[in-house]
Amino acid sequence: MSHEQTEDLKAFERRLTEVISAIQPATGRWRIILAITTVCTATGAWNWLRDARTLQTTFVQSLLEHWLFTFSILILLLLFLAGIHKRVYAPSIIASRCRLVLEDYNMACDDTGKLILKPRPTT
Repeated sequence: MSHEQTEDLKAFERRLTEVISAIQPATGRWRIILAITTVCTATGAWNWLRDARTLQTTFVQSLLEHWLFTFSILILLLLFLAGIHKRVYAPSIIASRCRLVLEDYNMACDDTGKLILKPRPTT
């Protein structure tokens, strides 16, 4: 491998790790938002199902009485419609797509973006 090829691979690896590490803080924030919303939805659902008055009221009135569940399920639905599932898994999506492309060059990368050189296949 020539010196220029080595430098190109190092530059590619630096850029890939830079991109993945730049996404990590935003991914962490989205994971926290998703976790909080999920816990609020589960808590609200638990309280809604355990309420004895739920069977005696209409569905809409029951939802209005259990505002935590109603609000959190709406927020959770909006988050999924906005694509939070893609934002939470963005680093792994980028790494898997890079692995797919690098496979043609007998290389791979880990989840942080570090290149893995595979031995050349023997013919």
